[in-house]
Amino acid sequence: MVVDSANADRVEALLADLGRYPGLLVAFSAGVDSAFLLAAALRALPADRVLAVTAVSPSLPAAELVYARDFAALVGAGHREAPTDEMQREGYRQNSTSRCYFCKAELLDVVTEYLGDLPAGSRVATGTNADDQVAGFRPGIRAAAERGAVTPLADAGLDKATIRATARAWGLPVWDKPQAACLSSRVAYGIEISPTRLARVEAAEIAVRSSLQASRVGSVNIRVRDLGDSARIEVDRDLVEQPGPWQEAVVAAVRSAGFREAHIDPQGFRSGSMNEGRTPSGRTGR
Repeated sequence: MVVDSANADRVEALLADLGRYPGLLVAFSAGVDSAFLLAAALRALPADRVLAVTAVSPSLPAAELVYARDFAALVGAGHREAPTDEMQREGYRQNSTSRCYFCKAELLDVVTEYLGDLPAGSRVATGTNADDQVAGFRPGIRAAAERGAVTPLADAGLDKATIRATARAWGLPVWDKPQAACLSSRVAYGIEISPTRLARVEAAEIAVRSSLQASRVGSVNIRVRDLGDSARIEVDRDLVEQPGPWQEAVVAAVRSAGFREAHIDPQGFRSGSMNEGRTPSGRTGR
């Protein structure tokens, strides 16, 4: 990955934009985008004018919270862990295709309370990038915009590839971090979200990774999609195309985590695969 001159100019524009804020509170999920935004903010502003806030709830995998702590320490950012309670929002629990709206609303409502730790006039920023803005159905982006969150990466025209390339050039370990999403994104629309259900998904994914390691095969991306009593297992496509004993072991691992049935998706991992049956109106297809 190389940052070409056009994208280098966009990065410089990003840093100039960040430098105009009295302070910046980064809604920090520990994903590639928010981690890069945090590092960029620290290049543009004094450290005491930047704050990373991570929302902590049953939807956040434990490993992601550890990564958030470690990355914030690595770049020298002030870091707060903010308990959120999206489960109290009926629209979130019902798990319609608008679930992300209620999740992001809870996130922004909570992290905004930490603006008092920064200079007056500081803003909350999310890691929304240029790809996200053209990706279609993104109710979470709407919730953040309604609450006045800024989107410096998108405003500078930075897409995911450029963010990864720049993060690598800056020596940030996040540059090749696999895509991550909250645990609720693994649950099929219409199935009610609960802490118990999310814990089962997390346990199943940990079991899959351990099983693959024991079988001496690997997959960068792993998802266990909760379909109710059954689970769909997604691993990298190149691994799916290598049949072997690992498949039976992985299915057994997911069943041991509490699913009655499980199968490996022959299409392999796809980010946002739960949206594949969604109709343009936002309802899931049959």
